[in-house]
Amino acid sequence: MEALITRTDGLMFVILLMVAFSLWLQRYKVFKSLGPVLTVVVFGIILSNTHIVPISHDVYSMLSTYCVPLSISICMLSMNLTELKKLTKEPVLALISAISSVCLIAIVLGIFFAPRIVEGWKCAGMFVGTYTGGTPNLTAIATGLDCSRETLAAANAADYVVSTPLMVFLFAAPMLMKASKKWNKFWPYQFSKDELEEGDKEPLMSDKKWSIRDIAWLLTIGFGITFVTTAFSQAVFPESFWKAGRLLLLTTVSICVAQLKPVQKLRGNLDLGLFISLTFLSTIGFAVDLQQFIGSAFMMTMYVLCMLVGCILLHLVICRLLKIKYEYVVLSMVGCIVDGPTSSLTAAGANWKSLINVGLIMGVLAGAAGNYVGIFVAYTVRTICGL
Repeated sequence: MEALITRTDGLMFVILLMVAFSLWLQRYKVFKSLGPVLTVVVFGIILSNTHIVPISHDVYSMLSTYCVPLSISICMLSMNLTELKKLTKEPVLALISAISSVCLIAIVLGIFFAPRIVEGWKCAGMFVGTYTGGTPNLTAIATGLDCSRETLAAANAADYVVSTPLMVFLFAAPMLMKASKKWNKFWPYQFSKDELEEGDKEPLMSDKKWSIRDIAWLLTIGFGITFVTTAFSQAVFPESFWKAGRLLLLTTVSICVAQLKPVQKLRGNLDLGLFISLTFLSTIGFAVDLQQFIGSAFMMTMYVLCMLVGCILLHLVICRLLKIKYEYVVLSMVGCIVDGPTSSLTAAGANWKSLINVGLIMGVLAGAAGNYVGIFVAYTVRTICGL
């Protein structure tokens, strides 16, 4: 059956409408819990499976080519390394534990699951990316490993099926932990009420004042870094590795450029990067054929489920042995599984005012590390499995 809308201008209207509507819906609690990424992907699944838009189209490939590296670069421009001074020993250890747990469990489980999944070794790296920095990292690593749209769509769907209930639990975890006497007895390492309430009293997600100059420079810098790193990677790296090499180079160069004072004064990089990323992620929802997914993605979903359970348990064991305060443990998990802004929102929602900035920094650091460790895990699994 032919789709109702097939013209490029019509599809661009639908995509931008989906993104705008998904962002508008974030004012409601249920959609705020789901997040704009999941919301826009679900809309995409509905539209393609009801034949409003086609499952595949040239415009989708165009958005993948330009939006993914651009969004990565612009998001990385928020990485201010001087902010690392705000992190003490415990949050750093919690973050290292979270990232290391994801990598180790992904490799161990990947030895079993990767040979049984189409492009399984790529999925291992993609899942490490998404659980050390959120969905944008999954997309970035998929692009770096030249993953097919079908596998990327199935990986996103499997991720959401398993991680969405976990995210809801993590948002509720601070309240549940505070109310549980058994938990407080088992994990006595925590902040006092006075320590948590010290901090900025201003609303976390208040309206931002932007200038069109900020947007213009962010887009210019993002496209410039993308152009230079792509050209260099194609000229230097072998054909089988140049996309992965570009991702690593793009992340590194963007972080270096972010340390320049004029760049640090630019506002709106995370929001602009998210918007550009959402325009591509909407097309991922289009690629999910529900009839095919139900039968083909079972093994991938089991990989995600086992990986999440395994890495969370390992992370909890490590942090408990190291006597790390449980507030840092929760924020490190949210920062890795979702992102920095969500981690700081979790702190704000729990009234952990002194930890709002710490949660944001932990998430941003996890997102930056995710591209590196995701590529590493993918090629490690590939080598071990001989794929």
